[in-house]
Amino acid sequence: MDDFSTSGGELEITVEANPEDVSAEASDLWAAAGVNRVSLGVQSFHPEVLEWMHRAHGPQAPGEAVAKLRDAGIDDISIDLIFALPGNLSRDWERDLAQALELKPTHISLYGLTVESKTPLGRWTARGEVVEAPEDRYADEFMEAHRLLSGAGFDHYEVSNYGLPGRMARHNSAYWIGAPYLGLGPSAHGFDGDRRRWNVPAYADWATRVGRGEDPRGGDELLTASERESEAVYLGLRTSGGLTIRDSEITTVTPWIDAGWATLVDRTLTLSPQGWLRLDSIAAALTSIRSRS
Repeated sequence: MDDFSTSGGELEITVEANPEDVSAEASDLWAAAGVNRVSLGVQSFHPEVLEWMHRAHGPQAPGEAVAKLRDAGIDDISIDLIFALPGNLSRDWERDLAQALELKPTHISLYGLTVESKTPLGRWTARGEVVEAPEDRYADEFMEAHRLLSGAGFDHYEVSNYGLPGRMARHNSAYWIGAPYLGLGPSAHGFDGDRRRWNVPAYADWATRVGRGEDPRGGDELLTASERESEAVYLGLRTSGGLTIRDSEITTVTPWIDAGWATLVDRTLTLSPQGWLRLDSIAAALTSIRSRS
Protein backbone atom coordinates (compact mmCIF):
# COMPACT_ATOMS: atom_id res chain seq x y z
CA MET A 1 0.00 0.00 0.00
CA ASP A 2 1.29 3.47 -0.83
CA ASP A 3 0.04 6.91 0.05
CA PHE A 4 0.88 10.41 -1.12
CA SER A 5 -0.71 13.62 0.07
CA THR A 6 -0.91 16.53 -2.34
CA SER A 7 -0.22 20.09 -1.23
CA GLY A 8 -3.95 20.60 -0.93
CA GLY A 9 -4.16 17.83 1.67
CA GLU A 10 -6.16 15.33 -0.38
CA LEU A 11 -4.90 11.84 0.26
CA GLU A 12 -4.48 9.08 -2.31
CA ILE A 13 -4.37 5.57 -0.85
CA THR A 14 -3.59 2.80 -3.32
CA VAL A 15 -3.80 -0.94 -2.81
CA GLU A 16 -2.00 -3.19 -5.27
CA ALA A 17 -3.87 -6.45 -5.79
CA ASN A 18 -4.22 -9.35 -8.17
CA PRO A 19 -7.68 -9.86 -9.66
CA GLU A 20 -8.25 -13.04 -7.65
CA ASP A 21 -7.61 -11.10 -4.42
CA VAL A 22 -10.61 -8.83 -5.01
CA SER A 23 -13.77 -10.04 -3.32
CA ALA A 24 -16.87 -8.05 -2.41
CA GLU A 25 -15.87 -8.27 1.24
CA ALA A 26 -12.30 -7.13 0.63
CA SER A 27 -13.49 -4.25 -1.55
CA ASP A 28 -15.89 -3.04 1.14
CA LEU A 29 -13.19 -3.26 3.81
CA TRP A 30 -10.70 -1.35 1.66
CA ALA A 31 -13.23 1.39 0.96
CA ALA A 32 -14.15 1.63 4.65
CA ALA A 33 -10.44 1.99 5.50
CA GLY A 34 -10.11 4.94 3.12
CA VAL A 35 -8.64 3.19 0.08
CA ASN A 36 -9.66 5.20 -2.99
CA ARG A 37 -7.47 3.64 -5.69
CA VAL A 38 -6.65 0.05 -6.64
CA SER A 39 -3.93 -1.13 -9.02
CA LEU A 40 -4.74 -4.53 -10.53
CA GLY A 41 -1.96 -6.85 -11.69
CA VAL A 42 -3.81 -8.17 -14.72
CA GLN A 43 -0.74 -8.71 -16.97
CA SER A 44 -2.81 -10.29 -19.78
CA PHE A 45 -6.29 -11.49 -20.69
CA HIS A 46 -4.98 -14.37 -22.81
CA PRO A 47 -5.42 -17.86 -21.22
CA GLU A 48 -2.16 -19.23 -22.63
CA VAL A 49 -0.19 -16.26 -21.34
CA LEU A 50 -1.80 -16.42 -17.90
CA GLU A 51 -0.97 -20.12 -17.66
CA TRP A 52 2.63 -19.51 -18.79
CA MET A 53 2.97 -16.80 -16.11
CA HIS A 54 1.47 -19.15 -13.50
CA ARG A 55 -1.18 -16.58 -12.74
CA ALA A 56 -4.02 -17.74 -10.50
CA HIS A 57 -6.73 -15.78 -12.32
CA GLY A 58 -8.46 -16.47 -15.61
CA PRO A 59 -9.44 -14.05 -18.40
CA GLN A 60 -12.78 -13.13 -16.76
CA ALA A 61 -11.37 -12.30 -13.33
CA PRO A 62 -10.22 -8.72 -14.08
CA GLY A 63 -13.70 -7.67 -15.18
CA GLU A 64 -15.24 -9.30 -12.12
CA ALA A 65 -12.73 -7.56 -9.86
CA VAL A 66 -13.41 -4.16 -11.39
CA ALA A 67 -17.16 -4.62 -10.92
CA LYS A 68 -16.70 -5.47 -7.22
CA LEU A 69 -14.46 -2.48 -6.65
CA ARG A 70 -16.94 -0.12 -8.27
CA ASP A 71 -19.80 -1.62 -6.25
CA ALA A 72 -17.77 -0.70 -3.15
CA GLY A 73 -17.35 2.87 -4.38
CA ILE A 74 -13.75 2.59 -5.60
CA ASP A 75 -13.68 3.90 -9.17
CA ASP A 76 -10.03 4.98 -9.52
CA ILE A 77 -8.71 1.74 -10.99
CA SER A 78 -5.39 1.08 -12.66
CA ILE A 79 -4.57 -1.98 -14.77
CA ASP A 80 -1.07 -3.41 -15.21
CA LEU A 81 -0.16 -5.24 -18.43
CA ILE A 82 3.09 -6.85 -19.59
CA PHE A 83 4.31 -6.65 -23.19
CA ALA A 84 7.20 -8.02 -25.27
CA LEU A 85 6.49 -11.61 -24.29
CA PRO A 86 8.30 -14.57 -25.90
CA GLY A 87 7.25 -15.19 -29.48
CA ASN A 88 6.15 -18.77 -28.86
CA LEU A 89 3.10 -17.45 -26.97
CA SER A 90 0.16 -16.71 -29.26
CA ARG A 91 -0.57 -13.45 -27.50
CA ASP A 92 -2.53 -10.71 -29.31
CA TRP A 93 -1.14 -7.50 -27.78
CA GLU A 94 -3.66 -5.23 -29.47
CA ARG A 95 -6.50 -7.40 -28.18
CA ASP A 96 -5.15 -7.27 -24.63
CA LEU A 97 -5.07 -3.48 -24.82
CA ALA A 98 -8.62 -3.40 -26.20
CA GLN A 99 -9.88 -5.62 -23.39
CA ALA A 100 -8.21 -3.40 -20.81
CA LEU A 101 -9.93 -0.35 -22.31
CA GLU A 102 -13.29 -2.16 -22.23
CA LEU A 103 -13.05 -2.16 -18.42
CA LYS A 104 -12.86 1.66 -18.49
CA PRO A 105 -9.94 2.06 -16.07
CA THR A 106 -8.68 5.51 -15.13
CA HIS A 107 -5.04 4.45 -15.46
CA ILE A 108 -2.97 1.82 -17.28
CA SER A 109 0.63 0.78 -16.59
CA LEU A 110 2.62 -1.18 -19.18
CA TYR A 111 5.85 -3.01 -18.47
CA GLY A 112 8.14 -4.75 -20.93
CA LEU A 113 9.14 -8.25 -19.84
CA THR A 114 12.74 -8.34 -18.64
CA VAL A 115 14.87 -11.44 -18.13
CA GLU A 116 16.71 -11.61 -14.80
CA SER A 117 19.46 -14.21 -14.53
CA LYS A 118 18.48 -15.71 -11.17
CA THR A 119 14.79 -16.16 -11.95
CA PRO A 120 13.07 -19.19 -13.54
CA LEU A 121 12.63 -17.14 -16.72
CA GLY A 122 16.35 -16.37 -16.74
CA ARG A 123 17.20 -20.05 -16.43
CA TRP A 124 14.71 -21.03 -19.15
CA THR A 125 16.19 -18.41 -21.45
CA ALA A 126 19.75 -19.52 -20.72
CA ARG A 127 18.81 -23.11 -21.61
CA GLY A 128 17.12 -22.00 -24.82
CA GLU A 129 13.67 -23.09 -23.66
CA VAL A 130 12.37 -19.52 -23.99
CA VAL A 131 13.43 -17.00 -26.64
CA GLU A 132 13.36 -13.42 -25.40
CA ALA A 133 11.37 -10.95 -27.53
CA PRO A 134 13.61 -9.13 -30.03
CA GLU A 135 14.17 -5.40 -29.59
CA ASP A 136 12.15 -4.50 -32.68
CA ARG A 137 9.05 -6.26 -31.33
CA TYR A 138 9.53 -4.57 -27.98
CA ALA A 139 9.59 -1.22 -29.79
CA ASP A 140 6.63 -2.10 -32.01
CA GLU A 141 4.44 -3.10 -29.05
CA PHE A 142 5.52 -0.04 -27.04
CA MET A 143 4.55 2.25 -29.92
CA GLU A 144 1.32 0.34 -30.62
CA ALA A 145 0.27 0.89 -27.01
CA HIS A 146 1.10 4.58 -27.28
CA ARG A 147 -1.04 4.91 -30.40
CA LEU A 148 -4.05 3.03 -29.05
CA LEU A 149 -4.10 4.45 -25.54
CA SER A 150 -3.41 8.02 -26.61
CA GLY A 151 -6.20 7.64 -29.15
CA ALA A 152 -8.50 6.53 -26.33
CA GLY A 153 -7.86 9.76 -24.42
CA PHE A 154 -5.08 8.63 -22.09
CA ASP A 155 -2.10 10.88 -21.40
CA HIS A 156 1.24 9.09 -21.78
CA TYR A 157 2.73 10.98 -18.85
CA GLU A 158 5.57 8.61 -17.95
CA VAL A 159 7.42 5.97 -19.94
CA SER A 160 5.34 3.11 -18.49
CA ASN A 161 2.20 4.95 -17.38
CA TYR A 162 -0.97 6.31 -18.94
CA GLY A 163 -3.73 8.18 -17.16
CA LEU A 164 -6.97 9.83 -18.12
CA PRO A 165 -6.80 13.64 -17.68
CA GLY A 166 -6.44 14.39 -13.97
CA ARG A 167 -5.89 10.72 -13.10
CA MET A 168 -2.11 10.46 -12.94
CA ALA A 169 -1.00 8.27 -10.03
CA ARG A 170 0.01 10.76 -7.37
CA HIS A 171 2.13 8.31 -5.41
CA ASN A 172 4.03 7.35 -8.58
CA SER A 173 4.54 11.03 -9.36
CA ALA A 174 6.01 11.52 -5.88
CA TYR A 175 8.73 8.98 -6.64
CA TRP A 176 9.71 10.69 -9.88
CA ILE A 177 10.14 14.15 -8.34
CA GLY A 178 12.01 12.91 -5.28
CA ALA A 179 9.25 13.70 -2.78
CA PRO A 180 9.18 11.82 0.55
CA TYR A 181 6.79 8.87 0.59
CA LEU A 182 5.68 6.10 2.93
CA GLY A 183 5.53 2.43 1.99
CA LEU A 184 3.56 -0.07 4.07
CA GLY A 185 3.70 -3.84 3.71
CA PRO A 186 6.17 -6.53 2.60
CA SER A 187 8.86 -5.23 0.20
CA ALA A 188 7.42 -1.70 0.38
CA HIS A 189 9.89 1.15 -0.08
CA GLY A 190 9.89 4.51 1.66
CA PHE A 191 11.93 7.70 1.28
CA ASP A 192 12.37 10.61 3.71
CA GLY A 193 14.14 12.95 1.32
CA ASP A 194 17.65 11.72 2.13
CA ARG A 195 17.45 8.03 2.97
CA ARG A 196 15.64 5.23 1.15
CA ARG A 197 14.39 2.22 3.12
CA TRP A 198 12.66 -1.03 2.27
CA ASN A 199 10.79 -3.65 4.24
CA VAL A 200 11.57 -7.36 4.35
CA PRO A 201 10.03 -9.13 1.32
CA ALA A 202 8.51 -12.25 2.89
CA TYR A 203 5.00 -11.73 4.22
CA ALA A 204 5.47 -14.12 7.16
CA ASP A 205 8.65 -12.34 8.28
CA TRP A 206 7.03 -8.92 7.87
CA ALA A 207 3.87 -9.96 9.75
CA THR A 208 5.88 -11.50 12.60
CA ARG A 209 7.96 -8.36 13.06
CA VAL A 210 4.95 -6.07 12.96
CA GLY A 211 3.07 -8.32 15.37
CA ARG A 212 5.95 -8.06 17.84
CA GLY A 213 6.15 -4.31 17.44
CA GLU A 214 9.53 -4.60 15.71
CA ASP A 215 10.83 -2.59 12.78
CA PRO A 216 10.06 -4.55 9.56
CA ARG A 217 12.88 -2.80 7.74
CA GLY A 218 14.98 -5.02 5.51
CA GLY A 219 17.59 -2.37 4.72
CA ASP A 220 18.22 1.28 3.93
CA GLU A 221 20.66 3.52 2.10
CA LEU A 222 21.71 7.15 2.28
CA LEU A 223 21.91 8.63 -1.22
CA THR A 224 25.08 10.49 -2.13
CA ALA A 225 24.98 13.76 -4.07
CA SER A 226 26.16 11.92 -7.19
CA GLU A 227 23.46 9.28 -6.83
CA ARG A 228 20.78 11.91 -6.38
CA GLU A 229 21.98 13.73 -9.49
CA SER A 230 21.90 10.53 -11.54
CA GLU A 231 18.41 9.72 -10.30
CA ALA A 232 17.21 13.25 -11.04
CA VAL A 233 18.37 12.92 -14.66
CA TYR A 234 16.87 9.48 -15.18
CA LEU A 235 13.58 10.19 -13.42
CA GLY A 236 13.14 13.57 -15.07
CA LEU A 237 13.58 12.07 -18.52
CA ARG A 238 11.04 9.33 -17.71
CA THR A 239 8.19 11.82 -17.41
CA SER A 240 6.34 14.20 -19.67
CA GLY A 241 7.47 16.98 -17.33
CA GLY A 242 10.99 16.56 -18.67
CA LEU A 243 14.37 17.66 -17.37
CA THR A 244 15.92 21.13 -17.14
CA ILE A 245 18.98 21.22 -19.41
CA ARG A 246 22.10 23.28 -18.76
CA ASP A 247 23.67 25.53 -21.40
CA SER A 248 26.69 23.22 -21.64
CA GLU A 249 24.40 20.32 -22.61
CA ILE A 250 22.67 21.91 -25.59
CA THR A 251 25.17 20.50 -28.08
CA THR A 252 24.70 17.01 -26.66
CA VAL A 253 20.90 17.02 -26.84
CA THR A 254 20.56 18.69 -30.27
CA PRO A 255 21.05 15.44 -32.27
CA TRP A 256 18.31 13.79 -30.21
CA ILE A 257 15.95 16.64 -31.00
CA ASP A 258 16.82 16.46 -34.70
CA ALA A 259 16.12 12.71 -34.67
CA GLY A 260 12.66 13.24 -33.16
CA TRP A 261 13.58 11.66 -29.85
CA ALA A 262 13.05 14.81 -27.80
CA THR A 263 11.83 18.40 -27.73
CA LEU A 264 13.42 21.35 -25.97
CA VAL A 265 11.22 24.22 -24.75
CA ASP A 266 12.59 26.89 -22.40
CA ARG A 267 15.49 24.61 -21.41
CA THR A 268 13.16 21.70 -20.59
CA LEU A 269 14.06 18.53 -22.46
CA THR A 270 11.12 16.14 -22.91
CA LEU A 271 11.53 12.76 -24.56
CA SER A 272 9.10 11.53 -27.19
CA PRO A 273 7.90 7.91 -27.15
CA GLN A 274 10.72 7.13 -29.61
CA GLY A 275 13.10 8.79 -27.17
CA TRP A 276 11.76 6.77 -24.26
CA LEU A 277 12.81 3.65 -26.15
CA ARG A 278 16.36 5.00 -25.82
CA LEU A 279 15.95 6.28 -22.25
CA ASP A 280 18.86 4.40 -20.70
CA SER A 281 21.45 5.56 -23.22
CA ILE A 282 20.21 9.16 -23.23
CA ALA A 283 20.19 9.35 -19.44
CA ALA A 284 23.65 7.80 -19.26
CA ALA A 285 25.03 10.37 -21.70
CA LEU A 286 23.68 13.30 -19.69
CA THR A 287 24.77 11.78 -16.38
CA SER A 288 28.29 11.34 -17.75
CA ILE A 289 28.44 15.01 -18.77
CA ARG A 290 27.21 16.19 -15.37
CA SER A 291 29.67 13.97 -13.50
CA ARG A 292 32.53 15.79 -15.23
CA SER A 293 31.27 19.31 -14.56
